[in-house]
Parts: sequence; C-alpha cells; structure tokens
Amino acid sequence: MTDIVVLGSTNMDLVAYVEKAPQRGETVTGREFRTIPGGKGANQALAAAHAGGTVSVIGAVGNDSFGARLRSALEHSGVNTDHLRTVEFPSGTAHIVVDDEGGNAIVVVPGANATVDHLAPGDEVLIASADALLLQLEIPLPAVVAGARAARAHGVRTILTPAPARHLPPELLAATDLLVPNEHEATALTGRTDPREAATALLELVPEVVITLGAAGSLHAARGAEPFTVPAPQVTAVDSTGAGDTFVGALAVALGEGRPVREALAWAAAAAALSVQRPGASASMPYRSEIDKQYAS
Repeated sequence: MTDIVVLGSTNMDLVAYVEKAPQRGETVTGREFRTIPGGKGANQALAAAHAGGTVSVIGAVGNDSFGARLRSALEHSGVNTDHLRTVEFPSGTAHIVVDDEGGNAIVVVPGANATVDHLAPGDEVLIASADALLLQLEIPLPAVVAGARAARAHGVRTILTPAPARHLPPELLAATDLLVPNEHEATALTGRTDPREAATALLELVPEVVITLGAAGSLHAARGAEPFTVPAPQVTAVDSTGAGDTFVGALAVALGEGRPVREALAWAAAAAALSVQRPGASASMPYRSEIDKQYAS
C-alpha cells in the first residue's frame, strides 16, 4: 500500500445549498444546511484513505466539539491522527455556498490551523517514512516549507496544491516534485490564461505539473516531455466542493502504486467525477471499489 502523509488544514465545512448564490448586499433563501468535516488537508487525507492509501495527517484542531468531530471523522476512515494536535483555539471553519449548478463560493476562517507554523517533534520522522507528502496552503507557509524540505531531505515525493493561490517562495518550489493547481491557480501563479502556456511557465519553477481543468480533465507537463491532456468522465455535477482534493488524494495513491502517469490521471479523474455527483466535500469522496468501477466504465 502507498504510505501518504498529509500536512495541512482541518476545518468544519458549514455548507448552505441555494438555487443561486447571493450577490453583494443580497439575501437569498437556502434550502438546506449541513456541517461536514473538511479542510484541504483533511479532504486530501480522506480521499487518499478511501482510495486505498495508508494515510497519516499532521495539523491541528481546536479543543471544541468541531475538533472532536473532525478527529473522529478522520479516524473512522482509517487516517492516523497521532500528529493532529489539539490546541486552545477554535477549530477552523469553511463557510460554503453551493448553487444549483454545483458551483461554490468559500470563506475559510483558519482558527486552529493558524497555529501549525512549524513541524512538531516527530513530524519529520513521520514524513521520512512516507512515499508521498501532500501539501496545500491553508496553514502558515513556514510549516509548508518545513514539510517540503523534510520530504526532500528524505527522498519523499512532494505534491503541492497551491490553494488558496498566493506567491510561492523559491525554497518551497525548490522542494516541490509535483505541482497540482487548477486553471485559476495556474493563471494566478503565471499570469497566463492558456493552460499550456501556464504549464510551460510553471516548468521553469518545478519539474512536473498537473493542471486540473474541471469537466475537461487535466493537463500534464514535465520537463523533457510533451504535454498531454487526460479527459474526465462526463457527469452532471451536484456539488464540486472537494473535487480537486479528491483528485489529488487519488492521484497520490495511484502514483505511489507505480501506475503510469496517464493511467494515474485517468483514475484520479474517475474519483473526482464520482465526488461531484454527491453533496459535500469529504462526504462525497468515493472508495477504491467505486473508483475502479468508474474507471473501467
């Protein structure tokens, strides 16, 4: 099995479902409200565990009811939470509006995640034991950089999701093996709106890039190789929240198992396609048997 460590955020998603998202100054009536465990770190950990990986998470939750629920949700899916700290801050929250077309708008309040600004004792040893380290940008950059450096020092593949998009310091890029932005993040990082042009620009910073293209699939580019796209299954989206994290978690598992890149991308796309057909982020993440069935169809 693929051993994966996720260093990142753990939030409670507070999700309102509406026909149409409100404009500035507008009030709309929602039809449903849910609280669902989430955060990009926890989402990727759950996605990888559901896809068949052996997963551990490094992060923090608050000493509150949300923190207890978040820890329980991870453990219920088989994620090791020994390095998930409990701190005297409120747990992180994400306030999400999902419209009838499956689109979303999100406000993240970091809470306990803001305390994850360094590696705690034992974190580097855990990272060193992994096949891959998954990173995002919902915790302070110093911890992300420290994690990437630890992975590089021990020969562990580093997969970075640059979300939310921001300036990436050179020391982080130097320790990143695979960068996985979506179209908007790729544009924010490069100023290029064309995905192939953005990928070319990103290859000056990192050796390998996968740009996710939503319903159009993904674009892969690596130094010394021709870029190629992999289509996604055509499905009707109900809620796209967490689809990118589902893709990354499944991709990490597939790559760790030694699958060819094109096959790994198609398998990850199958996982993401399943997730968008269900409401919620972590609640929508498919299990390995479901991914295999979708991939084969």
